[in-house]
Amino acid sequence: MRAQADTAASPVYIVDGARTPFLKAKGVGSFSASDLAVQAGQALLKRLPIDPQSIDEVIVGAAMPGPDEANIARIIAMRLGCGDKVPGFTVMRNCASGMQSIDAAAQNIASGRSHLVLAGGTEAMSRAPILFDLPMARWLAKWMTAKGFSQKAQTLSKFRPHFLAPVFGLMKGLSDPLIGMNMGQTAEELAFQFHIDRLSMDAFSAQSHLRLADAYAKELMSEVIPIIDSQGQIYSQDTGLRADANPESLSKLKPIFDKKYGQVTPGNSSQVSDGACMLLLASEEACSKYQLPILGKVVDCQWSALEPVHMGLGPVHAITSLLERQKLSFADIDVVEINEAFAAQVLACLAAWEDGDYCRNKLGLQHNLGRLDPAKLNIHGGAIAAGHPVGASGSRVVLHTLQIMKQQKSKRGVASLCIGGGQGGAMYLEAVEK
Repeated sequence: MRAQADTAASPVYIVDGARTPFLKAKGVGSFSASDLAVQAGQALLKRLPIDPQSIDEVIVGAAMPGPDEANIARIIAMRLGCGDKVPGFTVMRNCASGMQSIDAAAQNIASGRSHLVLAGGTEAMSRAPILFDLPMARWLAKWMTAKGFSQKAQTLSKFRPHFLAPVFGLMKGLSDPLIGMNMGQTAEELAFQFHIDRLSMDAFSAQSHLRLADAYAKELMSEVIPIIDSQGQIYSQDTGLRADANPESLSKLKPIFDKKYGQVTPGNSSQVSDGACMLLLASEEACSKYQLPILGKVVDCQWSALEPVHMGLGPVHAITSLLERQKLSFADIDVVEINEAFAAQVLACLAAWEDGDYCRNKLGLQHNLGRLDPAKLNIHGGAIAAGHPVGASGSRVVLHTLQIMKQQKSKRGVASLCIGGGQGGAMYLEAVEK
């Protein structure tokens, strides 16, 4: 496994964070991606003793920003009042874009280039563009360059109705062009490889909903801030949450990616959602200067890669490398968040760590890594219940790992995601003694 440099040359602290409720996509959503990030960013900055113009940089992850949101990070920075002189840049690493933004911010702070960085992720998946395919694009190019009536008429005669067939950007974005499979099909592959049955998937999914519902009931989701749309409707919780979910009701849903033999359904998959999550990172100097609170410390980050067809096992590769470099085991970690792209995917990760052949042949270990205690994993549920706005999920799992650590007075946490295209990301976080 390929090692990466430790980002913590100088301490990097996460001061605080806020996220919007994740809104289940139903038609075209009320908020653009920048709207969502601005609402999360405003709530965060209002409770901190800093002027937005004192921020050094804004870094935002987004996989599919709207056509009028080019370099969405700069748009968000300007809308938050950071001013003309605060630069911003956008990062894209598919499902881990929000974590990539935090890693980029941490590296800049660790190197001394920045002291205060606003980082996070946002996505309005319900507003993913609908496109024309190449035949229509080529026809339009000829039409725009045609001169005179004769050329226009000749070009018009070559138009065919099938040119108008729409290409859905969301479906393209959730498919791997190298292997010709969508993400759900890769989850089916993992279910087959590790003998994960439908009952286990549905039980895991129901647990995700119940854990998240319980966390909201106990007021443990303080990072979620209410947002209001243009019609005055208030959203205070993730709208895809089903507090009455159970394996029996989920078992009635039909497979969606392999309709004949498959086991992956809409009920045991993450939800297509809109949402944003923003965090403020700071150096030790900035924390002292502005008397900032500290939620936790970014210690290390690992990016790993594997076969695209097994992309769901990305957390196995990233977390394993991270633990090896830090000389830690599962027993040393108090809180683990693995983004729930699919129930089959998370269950496959757990199975892979206990599989001696996989650990030897794929991870280069002499023995299996062992069992991750389920009581430490996704304690308040995950994307199956909350939703998975692709650009925002990486920042969500980091922020919520820190929130749980704070609530439980824990010392160490790991946040991780699988990444479309065959990658995995993991971030190691520690509590800070005051």
